[in-house]
Amino acid sequence: MSQATATALAADPAPPPGSGRASAPGGSAEPTGAVGAAGAAGAQDPAGSTGSASSTGSSGSDFAPLLRTVREQGLLERRTGWYARVITLNLLALAAVVAGIVLIGPSWWVLPLAAPLAVLSARTAFVAHDAGHAQITSDRRISRMLQLIHGNLLLGMSQDWWNDKHNRHHANPNHTEKDPDVAPDVLVFSKDHAEGRTGFRGWITRHQAWLFFPLTTLEALALKIAGFRHVFSAPRDARSAGRSRRPAGRRAVEGGLLIAHAVGYLALLLAFLTPLQALTFALLHQMLLGLHLGMAFAPNHKGMEMPGDDNGERWGHLQRQVLTSRNIRGGLLTDWFLGGLNYQIEHHLFPSMPRPHLRLAQPMVRAHCRRLGMPYTETGLVESYRQALGHMHEVGGELRTGASGS
Repeated sequence: MSQATATALAADPAPPPGSGRASAPGGSAEPTGAVGAAGAAGAQDPAGSTGSASSTGSSGSDFAPLLRTVREQGLLERRTGWYARVITLNLLALAAVVAGIVLIGPSWWVLPLAAPLAVLSARTAFVAHDAGHAQITSDRRISRMLQLIHGNLLLGMSQDWWNDKHNRHHANPNHTEKDPDVAPDVLVFSKDHAEGRTGFRGWITRHQAWLFFPLTTLEALALKIAGFRHVFSAPRDARSAGRSRRPAGRRAVEGGLLIAHAVGYLALLLAFLTPLQALTFALLHQMLLGLHLGMAFAPNHKGMEMPGDDNGERWGHLQRQVLTSRNIRGGLLTDWFLGGLNYQIEHHLFPSMPRPHLRLAQPMVRAHCRRLGMPYTETGLVESYRQALGHMHEVGGELRTGASGS
C-alpha cells in the first residue's frame, strides 16, 4: 500500500476526459497526456543512451523506432469489441453475486460471496483504469462515462482524484520527489524518506515489509475516503484548489455517483442481512478487494530504479519508463488476475494501448531494449513480491539498527 492509496482503481496518464488528445497518423492513438508529452518530447531529444541505469538519459530517438513499429503493427488501435465483452461478462457476474446475496438472505453463509465480489470489484477497477487511459475508445465522453460508472458508481472511488494522482505517477514513475505513489506516508520507499521517523511511524517503517500486505487490506477503504474528501472537502492547497475550477456540473455528477454508491451498497446489505452480518460482509469484501489490488500493484515499481532530480531529469521517455518498471511472467491467468498490469513496462511506454495488445507488444519492447543494452526487468509473481518486500525491508534497515543500538 502506498500513501493514502498506492494501489488503485481508475486512472488516466492521459488528461481526464474532456482535455485534448493526440492522434497518430492513420487513426492510431499515440501515448497521451503527460506520458504522451514525455514520449513526444523524448522523440526529439538528441541525447544518446548507453543503456545503463546510471547513464545519461535514453533519448527519444531510441523510443521513436519502437513507437513506429508498434503503430505499424496496429497495436495502438482500440479493441472496443473485446472490452464490450469483458464489461458485459463482469456486470453479469456482479449481478449474479448480488442475486446470491438476496437469495441467501440473513445467513452467515452469505459471507463466502464476499470473495468473488472482491475479485469482480477488482475487474471493475481494471476497466475503470483502462477507460481513464482511453484504451477502450477514443471518444472522451464515453471514456469518462465508463470511468464514472465503474469507478464512482460501482466502486465509490473518485475518478477525478485518481486521474490527477495517476497522471503524476505516469509522468515521473518512482521519482522520489514527483511520483505521489512513492511520497512518504504510512509507508516509505526511499531511505531518504525513512530518516528521522520516530514513534509509531518509525515502528511501522522498521517493520513495513511484514506489514505491507496486512495494510493493503485497508486500501479499498482508503481509496474511497480519499475520493470523498477530494470531491466534498474545501481545497486546502494550490494543487487541490485546481479542482474547484472544474465545472460545477461535473463535480456534482461525480459527487452524486459517490453518494449513490454508498447508499446503494449499504441498502443492499441492510435490506437482506442483519446489521452485524452486513457489517461483517462489507469489511470482508473491502479487505479482500484491497488485498487483491495490492497484489496487482505491488510488483510494478517497488524495488526498481528511483530517480531523483539529480538524474531523473536526464532520462528520456524510454529509460524513464523501462528502468522504473517490472514485468511479471505468466500466461492468460496471470493476465486476468493482474488486469494486464503484469506488462507494466509496455503499459507505461504506451498507456493508451488496449490491454489485449500489451502481450503482443512485449516481444518488440524486450528486443528493442536488448538492442540498446537497456535492462528489461521481468520476473515471476512470487519473486516480484520478494524483491518489492526486500526493498521495503532495506529502506527500514537504518531505523532498525538505530533502535537496536539505543
